[in-house]
Amino acid sequence: MAEPGGYNQSGRAPKATFDRQSTIQKAPRQKVLDGEELSDYQMRRRREFEEGVRRNRSNIGEWLRYATWEESQQEIARSRSIYERALDVDARSQTVYIKYAEMEMKNKNINLARNLFDRAVTVLPRVSQFWYRFAYMEELVDNVQGAREVFDRWMQWEPEYEAWMAFIKFEQRYKEVQNVRGVFERLVFVHPEPKAWLRWAQFEETNGDVDSVREVFGRAIDRLGEEHMDQHVFISFAKFEVRMREHERARAIYKYALQRLPRAQSQSLYNQYTVFEKQFGDTNEVEEVVVRKRRMQYEAM
Repeated sequence: MAEPGGYNQSGRAPKATFDRQSTIQKAPRQKVLDGEELSDYQMRRRREFEEGVRRNRSNIGEWLRYATWEESQQEIARSRSIYERALDVDARSQTVYIKYAEMEMKNKNINLARNLFDRAVTVLPRVSQFWYRFAYMEELVDNVQGAREVFDRWMQWEPEYEAWMAFIKFEQRYKEVQNVRGVFERLVFVHPEPKAWLRWAQFEETNGDVDSVREVFGRAIDRLGEEHMDQHVFISFAKFEVRMREHERARAIYKYALQRLPRAQSQSLYNQYTVFEKQFGDTNEVEEVVVRKRRMQYEAM
């Protein structure tokens, strides 16, 4: 006797099950034999799609299926017309814009895709994926200046931090050092948080410009002020000086920061300073920092 679900105790389906399945015949696939039958088939399918969008005009999925089917029939102009009709229904549909642009790019209609992305970012300038795809398309067709102009237009809307970093990485790919600096200048004005300054300093160090690294850290300290300062800016600055073998500079940075940051916001700073003095300081300096750290811990109790 078979167990529930059609399986016997051995875990195998009863033989009769396979016998029944083997007798099931698949429905024959419809074949289009000539141009007249193809025309009849297309006409019938279009009537069905038109009836579907008529009954539920606001259902964007119906429009997308219709447009995709026309594309599969190599009827690009018809597909384009349906996408436009869908945008008449919902001019702010992100999905329609994306699918429409993908269709144009797939069929190598770059200028039409470009015009479409331009429409999309004009109607919905806060939708990041439009800008990303727009810039990517321009770079893909080797229009580097066009991609740069897209990024520049986007930055005028002062988008999120990640968008600025995408622009910076784009300029880095083409080794445009001055352009990278220009984007960082704009970034720290719009997003003056510590992570932006740290990324800029990291870039300058990677580029081998020691004076520029110090300038960036100095500007970060001035711009952030004591109210918005983060201990990690000072830690990174001091560690940079250590890498440059400027131990006195590093010590001065640590002491400057410890004098200005509240103790509740400088635990990592104290820890790093302790490690620094144990590695590079003399006995008196090590004892001083240990005593200071113990005093801070005692006062926090």
